[in-house]
Amino acid sequence: MTKGDQAVESAADKLEGFVREAQQRGGVKAKVGEALSEDPEFLRKLKPSLIAARAKGEAPTDLPAGSPATPPSAPSRPQLERPKKPKQAGGGLSPWLVIGAALAGGYLLAKVLDWRGHAHPRV
Repeated sequence: MTKGDQAVESAADKLEGFVREAQQRGGVKAKVGEALSEDPEFLRKLKPSLIAARAKGEAPTDLPAGSPATPPSAPSRPQLERPKKPKQAGGGLSPWLVIGAALAGGYLLAKVLDWRGHAHPRV
């Protein structure tokens, strides 16, 4: 095993420990741990010696998502519910309402200024 392989293996072990610890703590950390749960396995596939072997054609390149030692995992619950639609980012007031309010406010301001202009005429 080369130094590069050892460094990648060490990083994968540390990440695996972090994921395990995060999932045990619960809350937001558990969600982060769940999101990173497949990353240690992916990191192990990035060992320099394995990359070189795949480049030379000595190692298979079409492995499934899980490694051959681990069986594929099934979903934790039935996947029958429909995904929720994401909320639209815009929201807020209608642009026509804003334009109408600005127009009405401008008209009202013009009337008030015109009315006050008659109170103090410049002669």
